[in-house]
Parts: sequence; structure tokens; C-alpha cells
Amino acid sequence: MKNLIIVESPAKARTITNFLGKDFKVIASKGHIRDLPKSTFGITIDDETGDLVPKYSIPRDANATVKELKKLAKEAETVYIATDEDREGEAIGYHIAKAIGKEPTELPRIVFHEITKSAIEHALENPRKIDMDSVDAQQTRRLLDRIVGYKLSPLLASKIQKGLSAGRVQSATLKLVVDREREIKAFKPEEYWTIDALFQKEIEAAIYDYNGLKIEKLTIKTEADALEIVNAAQTESFIVSSIEKTQRKTKTPPPFMTSTLQQAASTQLGFSPKKTMMVAQKLYEGVKTDKGVMGVITYMRTDSLNLAKEAVDAARTHIQNIYGDKYLPAKPKNYATKSKGAQEAHEAIRPTMVEFDPKTAAGYLAADELKLYKLIYNRFLASQMTEALLESQTILFKGDKCTFKASGRKLLFDGFYKVTGYSEKDKLLPELKEGEAVTLDKIKKEQHFTEPPARYNEASLIKKLESLGIGRPSTYAPTITILQTRKYIEIEKKRIHPTEIAFTVIEMLEKHFPEIVDSNFTAQMEETLDKVAEGETDWQTILKEFYTPFIQKIEEGKKNIKSLKVATPTGEMCPKCDSELLLRKGRYGEFIACSNFPKCKYTKNTDGTEVEQPEETDEICEKCGSTMVIKNSKRGKFLACSAYPKCKNAKSLTPPKELDVPCPECGGKLQEREGRRGKFYGCTNYPKCKFIANFEPMDRKCPECDYMMGKKTLRGKEIYECFKCKHREEVK
Repeated sequence: MKNLIIVESPAKARTITNFLGKDFKVIASKGHIRDLPKSTFGITIDDETGDLVPKYSIPRDANATVKELKKLAKEAETVYIATDEDREGEAIGYHIAKAIGKEPTELPRIVFHEITKSAIEHALENPRKIDMDSVDAQQTRRLLDRIVGYKLSPLLASKIQKGLSAGRVQSATLKLVVDREREIKAFKPEEYWTIDALFQKEIEAAIYDYNGLKIEKLTIKTEADALEIVNAAQTESFIVSSIEKTQRKTKTPPPFMTSTLQQAASTQLGFSPKKTMMVAQKLYEGVKTDKGVMGVITYMRTDSLNLAKEAVDAARTHIQNIYGDKYLPAKPKNYATKSKGAQEAHEAIRPTMVEFDPKTAAGYLAADELKLYKLIYNRFLASQMTEALLESQTILFKGDKCTFKASGRKLLFDGFYKVTGYSEKDKLLPELKEGEAVTLDKIKKEQHFTEPPARYNEASLIKKLESLGIGRPSTYAPTITILQTRKYIEIEKKRIHPTEIAFTVIEMLEKHFPEIVDSNFTAQMEETLDKVAEGETDWQTILKEFYTPFIQKIEEGKKNIKSLKVATPTGEMCPKCDSELLLRKGRYGEFIACSNFPKCKYTKNTDGTEVEQPEETDEICEKCGSTMVIKNSKRGKFLACSAYPKCKNAKSLTPPKELDVPCPECGGKLQEREGRRGKFYGCTNYPKCKFIANFEPMDRKCPECDYMMGKKTLRGKEIYECFKCKHREEVK
């Protein structure tokens, strides 16, 4: 082996291996292999300079990977760092070099926007060095997040309740959700009326003008005003006072970047941002195609709208061949990125091969992969097509006092809608002449009330974060996920609702740490991080300017912030031990509990109903000897140790089903199990053996690599698929 290439993910490593010869070995670091410790703060202050020094360590579960990387790096003539092309990837590359005992700036660094043979070969021909400014920008972000998370979260826990957390981006995002809920609660509906009419038995029109007063949405405030207009109209004769026809072009949409892809996938496919990024990662790292395994989209974490000239040329040739000259603009289209700090050297999200169209892809991609790929493919093509042409029609029907307006429109030329689809129906108005008399056949008044602003859904919240400059492409989906995990928000019918504890946390932060929830402060910090990445600002200066006043506020908060952990006596006595019952606040709201806790664990709901107690069993916990009880979860009932949380032993009520086939990794037994994401198959020798499958393993060997195959359903057909090389065969 002459050359070692280190990437982040095993899937990426497998794909790149397909493109290179025997002189190259491609291995995955499996993400971060060196980071701040989880159990301690991990930052010290240099006594002489006052610099904040991160104390990085290698997590225990990365030890084996680091050991292998060191061994292979010693054997290789050249070690290439090939982590992702963003700042996070740059930092991971830096830490890989440090972990294997190499000087980061001396190793060749290769980057590519797509995982195709030509892109990998081009990257190897044009290596660069690790960009230390980008590494420092990522370190600044990491340390800022650690300072806020490890210093502010314990304060919230001590003053409000356990399990709470705060973060730079997380708390600013939560304030947006809470502020929207405050608007909704403060909203007072306003009455207004609309008046609609039907002319010539088929033309729908709305009131436009009354007695020279133009009628806007909230102009007609009472039923009496509406009735006056209706009565006047019913006594009048109407003529066509004006007819207008105007043509307008609908601009082509730009290609996707991370935020717009997440928004479109949410509204059109119903995908959560987290799911969108997981599926996009697969499409980027490598899937089966008609030309072998390769990445079929470019890098999915980007805030750039740039497109490679070669890609645009390929798209234009495809458009001309498939759709014809009228769908091809005279010149290629370029799009400017609006987001601050966008990394213009990157590309927008696009397909890597125009010839791999959705029709071809249908034979190779899984259902969700195909849906997202089709969305990306069609948007890319549309961005390079001609604009659509629509004709708008407006007719005014005038009486003595009342004027009504009828509107219609039709699609004259579909342009880019040829690939994205056009869902609206043409609303054509009949041919009339100015001055022509028309009949008023129907008229109706209708009462309405203004509605409060809508709660955010995941797509609209991401759009808001992007517009304010809060966070970056890689942070949108994880931010929403952590707010859910911390029980700060709940998503009901795709709308985001803040929980009661979210209001309590935001109120405290607004009063004592306003900068943490200030979207302007958070956005300015993102701009500052961009300056660090561009080499314009020293990273230690930024950290010191933030750290000193922030820690001072933390210390003041410990002394001065009033604790909200107030237990209010209820005047009732505990039915189990006769101690006083107290009203307490918990993560899920208020509840009543015994003051003799933890000796007495009696609790009940605030409405007086008893909290459902776990059902006792005769089974004994094999780990600690306590009684096992039956508890309820989202996935149904299960056995748990009554000594929880001291003992966390838990298991299924029914013994797991054992398979007839042995584990392909260690020869142990395989069992069918239930997890958070549903049914899966795992080895009983876990954690020594970590074989896991999400479809059923079979007693069948792969003809390609001799590894075990499993049975699954793909697009309605039963197939066998190899767990190792992904070779597929249809079940006969």
C-alpha cells in the first residue's frame, strides 16, 4: 500500500475504493475521533496569555479506530486527509492528523463536492493543505458552545429543574418559537366582511370600490356596512368599465442549498429536516447506479448556489435533447447566494450525472432515496430552463356606487414547469367588450375574523433561522432535534408548540442572559466566525471577549437569581405515610408529591387522579435481586427493575425470537428485537459482537462476496440483499 486516504464514513470509503486501484487504501474515521471530554468542562485558561486552551481527548469508542489509523499511516508512503469539505470536516481532518501523530499542515488535504471517479481523481491531482483558519473557526464555535452549555445549563438545572439545557443557537431558536406563541396568545381577532358576486351567471367577482373608496381586506368592519353595499349593488346596472390583459414571466427557481432542500422536502414530501439529511447523506456517499456504486448528488451541507460549469453544460445539452430549443435559455443561468457568510467556493446541491434521470434511478434507489433525488434532480434542471409565461386578466364591472373586480389567469408557456409540474388550474374569463352591459346574478356577504400568526413548522422555522443568520446548514436539523429531546417543544400536526417549561427558561434567559436568546447577537457571532475562517480575526480574541463577562454573569446568577424550585404545601396529607403533600413542578408540568421523598414516592396528578403505578411481578432482577415490574412505554409494556434508577435493567415481556441462522460475524445466536425505530435483528453476544440488521438475515450466501444475505421488501418486491456488499437478487 503506497497511499492511505482517510474519510469520515464507511459508506464513503466503500464508494471511493471502487474508483481507485491497489495503490490506495481508503479507511473511515467514523466521524470525530478527538473531541472535548463529555464528563468535564475540557477548557483551561493559560496563566500567561489568558488564552482558552481546549483539552481534547480520544473517546473510548474511537480507540480501536485510532489504533488502526496509526498502523496504516505508518505503512503508507502518503496519507491523504479526505474529510468533508466544510469547516466541521476541516476540523475532523486536523484532529485525525493529531491523533495519528502527524503534523496537520504537512499532510495533503483533498476535497471534492461529489463522490464520482472523475472528482476523486481531480482531487488527488490537486491536493492542498489543511486550512487552519477554518479549523480555528470550528474550534471557536465548539468552545463557545461548550462554555454556554457547560456553564449555563447547570445554572438552569439548579434554579428551575433538572434536565434543562441552554445553547447559543438552541436558545435563540427556542425564543423564536416562544415569541410566536406569545403573539398567538396576545392576538385579538378583528371582525371583517367580504362581498362576492356572480356576473353573467359564471364570472366570480369581489367588491373593489364603493363610493370612490377602495375596499381593502379590513375595510368592511360590520354587517351593517356590508348590508349597505349589498343593497346598493342589487339596485344598480353594471357595465364592463375596463379589461386588462398582462403577460408576466415566472422566474426559474434556484438550485437547492441545505435550507431550501429541507423546506421543500418538508412541504412536498413530508420529510423532517433530520430525515432529509440522512437520505441526502446516502445519495452523496454512494448508492447503486447503472454505472456502479457512486455518489449521485453533490455535498448536501452548503449555503452556496454556485454550479460547476461542466454541470450546467451537461444540463443544457440534456434540456435541448429532451425538451427542445424553446426550453433552453440563450445563456446559462447564475444565482447569487443571499445568505450571509455563504462559502461561494462550494456548490449548490445537484445531481452528479444528468443522464441518471429519475426514470433510470427508479430501478436502483430505495423509495425515500428516489423521492428526494427526484426533487433535487428536477430542481437543478428547472434552474437552467426558460421562464414560464402567464397571462393575467382583470375585468372591472362598474355600477353607480359599486365596482366589482374579476381576475383570471392562464399558462401560455410552461417553461421550467415542464419538469417541476404546474398544479394550478387556469381560471379563464370569457371574452367581453368594454362598455358592454352585464347582469348581476348573485351577491353574498360573509363574516370573517382575522387569524393569529401560524405556529412554525419545521420548514418555516428553518427559513426564519436562515433569514436571521442564526446557525449554518449543518445546525438546522440538529437544533430542532435537541429542542424536542429536551422537551422544550412538541410537534403536533406538523406545527411546533413550546412546552410550559420553555416559557420559564426563556423568561429567565431574557432577564439575566439576554444575549444568549438575542437572534442579532447569535447572527453577529456567526459573522464573526466567518471572519475567523477568512483569517481576518484571531479566534482567541473572540473567545476571551465572550468568556470573561459571561462567566461573571454566571457567578452573579448563582447568587442573585431566585430559585423557581418552590414546593407549595397543599394542606393534604400523604395516604401512604401521613407526611404533607406538596405541589411541585416537573419536566412535564405540575404534579403533587409526598414531602417525605425519597423515602415515600407517592405522587398524583394535580386533578386528583392517581398516577398509574407499575404492575408488580414474581420475577427477580438478575442484576440486583430486586423485584421486576411491568411498565408502559410508547412501544407497549415491558419488564423493568423496581430499583430504577439505581438499576436500569429492562427487557421484553416475551422472550425474543431466535433465528435459525448464526451470526455472520461471530457465529453466535441472532435474535429478533424491538427498538426505537421498530424491529431489528441483533447478536446475543453484544457488545462484544455488534452485528445488527434492520431486515431478516437468511441462511443464504452472497455470490459476490460469500457473506450472509437477508430478505427485505423493496418497492413491493421481495429481494435478497447482502449485508456487506449490498448485492441484490429477486426472490423467485
